[in-house]
Amino acid sequence: MARSAPKPVRARPMKIRSGDRVQVISGKDRGKTGRVLRVDPKAQRVFVEGLNMIKRHTRPHQVAGAQSEAAMGGVIEREGPIHVSNVMLLDSKGNPTRVRIEREDGQRFRVAKTTGARLD
Repeated sequence: MARSAPKPVRARPMKIRSGDRVQVISGKDRGKTGRVLRVDPKAQRVFVEGLNMIKRHTRPHQVAGAQSEAAMGGVIEREGPIHVSNVMLLDSKGNPTRVRIEREDGQRFRVAKTTGARLD
């Protein structure tokens, strides 16, 4: 029996962007808030500053002319990915809210569902 080719993964547009303040709603960091450092739309993941910290044990290696953490080696802590469904955007008052998209004159705007205030 012949196998069919895997379907390509399509990155859906995410309502959370880098720089947003979010609150974790499930997992080991539930209730904590932080700023989104970067977003991975293909994997539907966000990296939040200071949350879901993971440790990487790295060997020292030479980097041309620079003395950095990677060159020294050892245990490096950095943020791990969190699925976008496990975080909620915070509005201007700091309350968690869902987000809807409104269109006006061809522009997309993110709007907080609880207050109706624009987030962009």
